[in-house]
Amino acid sequence: MSNILIHFCYTVGVTHLESIDPKMLVQRMKLREGMSVGDVGSGIGYYALVVAKIVGDEGHVYAIDIQEDVLHRLRHNAQEQHIQNIETIWGDIEKPFGTKLRDQVFDAVIFSNTLFQLEDTQTALKELKRITKIGGTLLLVEWTPSDSAPGPSLQDSISEETAVALLKEAGFQTQEQFAVGAYHYAIIASAV
Repeated sequence: MSNILIHFCYTVGVTHLESIDPKMLVQRMKLREGMSVGDVGSGIGYYALVVAKIVGDEGHVYAIDIQEDVLHRLRHNAQEQHIQNIETIWGDIEKPFGTKLRDQVFDAVIFSNTLFQLEDTQTALKELKRITKIGGTLLLVEWTPSDSAPGPSLQDSISEETAVALLKEAGFQTQEQFAVGAYHYAIIASAV
């Protein structure tokens, strides 16, 4: 079980933990060596560390989070694993240009267990669209709404249908939707 999922479950009071396999999820994104990938809301690097190995030395991973302490832990984890192609950015996805990046920098973006935590989902998704190349891939992973399962409350969670509509409004076209274990769903979309 990853530290990021354990940390998240602890902060929202979840006692039943579910494992999400980041390697399986990013394989569905068809990432290749040399790609530039953003992990937005990266935490301590649950996805970033896996992606860095896939994109190799010619590729680059930008891990973006609003919490400096988790980025520090990510840098430490990357150093321990001798991974040198991850750059951390202290940024705020809920602000225009809050990622501090130029337009269309990423071939792919990962946005996992973050959308439900935001107050301004549209600004965040527009920022994701801005930093994703046209035709680039977005992986969105969120908790499946439930009043009896672990995760955020039913009122705080975002349904898969709502997420698809929000993505469309922000300029993404849904390519694939699927369940991730018993408590999450994933959407793979492309920037149009």
